[in-house]
Amino acid sequence: MTKQEFVNAIASESGLSKVDTEKALKATTEAIKNALAKGDSVQLIGFGTFSISERAARTGRNPQTGKEIQIAAKKVAKFKPGKALDESIN
Repeated sequence: MTKQEFVNAIASESGLSKVDTEKALKATTEAIKNALAKGDSVQLIGFGTFSISERAARTGRNPQTGKEIQIAAKKVAKFKPGKALDESIN
């Protein structure tokens, strides 16, 4: 599903205009990004939880040359689906 298809689906379900729906979607994603950037998690009951996880530094291999390389530690965004979401897709 593309972003535009997603906006159309939300607009038809909510009765909002597509313009208002797109503004709401953008505000939602920005709020989630800002919370994660501050190190907070975002829990949406019935849907899931967005959080930040620390990935440790590790050694990897360049697949073309086989040479070992160091992969730096970094923070990654994670999503854990809630029970209600899991049950609705199974």
